[in-house]
Amino acid sequence: MKDVFKSPQESQVETRYLVLPEHANHYGTVFGGVIMSWIDIAAAMTAERHCQHEAVTVSIDGISFISPINIGDHVVVKAGINYVGNTSMEIGVVVIKENPRTGEQIKATSAYLTFVGLNRKKKPVQIPKIKPETEDEIRRFENAKIRVKSRRELFKNLK
Repeated sequence: MKDVFKSPQESQVETRYLVLPEHANHYGTVFGGVIMSWIDIAAAMTAERHCQHEAVTVSIDGISFISPINIGDHVVVKAGINYVGNTSMEIGVVVIKENPRTGEQIKATSAYLTFVGLNRKKKPVQIPKIKPETEDEIRRFENAKIRVKSRRELFKNLK
């Protein structure tokens, strides 16, 4: 298959949520598992938009809970593709809490997820490469290359 290149902008996803009591623990802050679910959903949509195939989560790593999110906060989840291998891709996700009355936004969580594109037979499929264009996309691509190399070395040493 001839290499196909796509811009990371083509597959970006931004979604919003309102934090309700059922999303929160007894302290009034969102459960980490709820945030992780929102992250995985946005990342999956980004991966599928990029590869135009079914895409499944292989790993979630580098997740950092930076600031608590409270009942009543608005949550903005932004996902973008950072790096593509042959059949896998790294998606970066940032979660922002937003005060609905003031509009103040604070970075609350960030994560990196690896997805694999699958064909109709549920086998890994070659996916389009990315062509980072903006300064931010290039920075994210270069940083992702380091993380991908580090993950490969870690998995190799663990076997």
